[in-house]
Amino acid sequence: MRIRIFVCLKEGVLDPQGKAVERSLHSLGYQEVRDVRVGKYIEISLDAPSRPAAEARIREMCDKLLANPVIEDYRFEIQE
Repeated sequence: MRIRIFVCLKEGVLDPQGKAVERSLHSLGYQEVRDVRVGKYIEISLDAPSRPAAEARIREMCDKLLANPVIEDYRFEIQE
């Protein structure tokens, strides 16, 4: 299975990297850009006996290492 994981800061958590990108885009003439948020994209190939087993393992990986559940949200897509 191929897993795509998307991690981003929770709403309300300051994103200094996003603000820096927003300012840079404005300085390049893209004044219409508002509220940039920067996140992470991770792809994993996973051998799992079933889709529910894969989902459980991915949640475990995200909660323990790939995302910080205190300040980040994540979602994932599974392609079989």
